[in-house]
Amino acid sequence: MANTVERIRLGVSQCLLGENVRYDGGHTLAHFIRDTLGEYMDFVPVCPETECGLGIPREPMRLAGDLESPRLVTIRTKKDLTDQMIGWAERRVRQLEKEDLCSFIFKSNSPSCGMERVKVYNEKGIPVKRGVGLFARIFKAHFPLLPVEDEGRLHDPKLRENFIEGIFALKHWRETLKEKRSVGNLVAFHTRNKLLFLSHSRKHYRIMGKLVAQATQLSATELYRRYENLLLEALHLNTTVKKHINVFQHMMGYFKKMLSSDEKQELNEIIANYHEGLTPLIVPMTLFNHYVRKYQEGYLGQQTYLNPHPASLKLRNHV
Repeated sequence: MANTVERIRLGVSQCLLGENVRYDGGHTLAHFIRDTLGEYMDFVPVCPETECGLGIPREPMRLAGDLESPRLVTIRTKKDLTDQMIGWAERRVRQLEKEDLCSFIFKSNSPSCGMERVKVYNEKGIPVKRGVGLFARIFKAHFPLLPVEDEGRLHDPKLRENFIEGIFALKHWRETLKEKRSVGNLVAFHTRNKLLFLSHSRKHYRIMGKLVAQATQLSATELYRRYENLLLEALHLNTTVKKHINVFQHMMGYFKKMLSSDEKQELNEIIANYHEGLTPLIVPMTLFNHYVRKYQEGYLGQQTYLNPHPASLKLRNHV
């Protein structure tokens, strides 16, 4: 897959790629990001602190003051770098508009890049872990619907699978946008991804279906704008065991007249085991893929839900 389609562009905090840009001259290499995702994605590295003009090494910094609008201050000399960082960040996000990013992975706990739970120190020097890094805050405000994560949360298998599934879904949407903006092309994309959307949000699945059904009543520009907003909102909502079970039951309807009694029993047992946490998601998915091929079920065969990302990533082996 990595060699047959246009590669995904992913923004990432530069230190996570093994670059020595941190305050102490070191890095925080994340092998999964650089080595595993690097097989499928091209990185756009960003280091807010060096790019805004600070050296390597440099005096460490922290956030201080109000949680909603903290200051970026050096720890020893108390130098306030807030305006310098914000001015650079506002220019940088405008530059990043041209990069066609499908996501951004931030360095956790960083006063510039931390996505959440960053320490903000009050006037007594007591930290509260409820802040957001200055660059991360500006990036998220500028790209409010773009999938973002920090490398710490990617250690959670469920969050990792959801996040990367969203990246690939957004990439497929971007490819559709390069085609003619027509009702037919939108219907084709929606049809391929219906079960994927259902696994994230039944509500958005219904709303998106109604929008597509009424597509001829809107201009192509307005239709695609509304659809993209709904798509990105849906992908922000994580899948769950309950949601997957709902999709499984939906898919089983397509095999009602095809499966033997033994095959139905086996499928029900596999789904029950997944529901009880005895088997990972990959097990029922593999069986469904097997039946799709065996019985040549055309509609399910085109669903991205069954193969939303490269199998070599092994993302569904642990959820």
